[in-house]
Amino acid sequence: MGVYLDELSLCIASKKQVLAGLRYFCDGMVTRHAIALNLALSVRGERYQVVEGKTPEITINQARKLLASIDTNIVVGLHDKAIISILVYTASRIGAVAALKVKDLYDVGDQYCLHFIDKGGKSRAIPVRHDLQQLLRLYLQATGLQLGDPSVRPLFVTTIRRTGVLSDRPMSPGDMSRMIKRRMKACGLPSRLSPHSFRVAVIKNLLCQGLPLEDIQNLAGHADPRTTRLYDRRQKTVTRNIVERISI
Repeated sequence: MGVYLDELSLCIASKKQVLAGLRYFCDGMVTRHAIALNLALSVRGERYQVVEGKTPEITINQARKLLASIDTNIVVGLHDKAIISILVYTASRIGAVAALKVKDLYDVGDQYCLHFIDKGGKSRAIPVRHDLQQLLRLYLQATGLQLGDPSVRPLFVTTIRRTGVLSDRPMSPGDMSRMIKRRMKACGLPSRLSPHSFRVAVIKNLLCQGLPLEDIQNLAGHADPRTTRLYDRRQKTVTRNIVERISI
């Protein structure tokens, strides 16, 4: 099995994922008495340590520029800004936002909440801040959707080509990613940025404000605080001032 892993033309991280899958599979075979021992347990992968995530971070000024560039006088603008604002103000993954139904936005008396089904099937509710709540209220009014609608209608749908008319088809994570990329390109933001860049920026911003790691971990929905720390790039940033001082 070790020879098999060595022959794979994959990076170290991908090989470790393959090894984890093999261990899980063999463990199931042992449980079913198909084999006596989990042979994959004795295989050791190459050492690999991740000290920070690879997703590029969008800056606060860039995020503000993007939000300000969207025309909310038309329904498509309200629709797109609501999606991006949820990503920014809840630090949610785009897959969880795409899965939102109208019933997942509800009033608890003194505030709105959004109910997400996150990675791994985790169910969690996040309060909606006041400016996002106002934006979502305007979006519901513009689309004729009703707060508290118990149906499974999607909260966000696709547009019919370039007509500016919303369809009945729910947006997929891919649809949302393409929309955000178009919006970023239209206001001159770097093409390397992605929807996940908002999540990186939010977590780093809250860490810079000194909020407890546990609170930020709960917002991000991370099972392990070490995952949240991967977003902490405060001490790992190389500034231009440093490289300008290289006297070669």
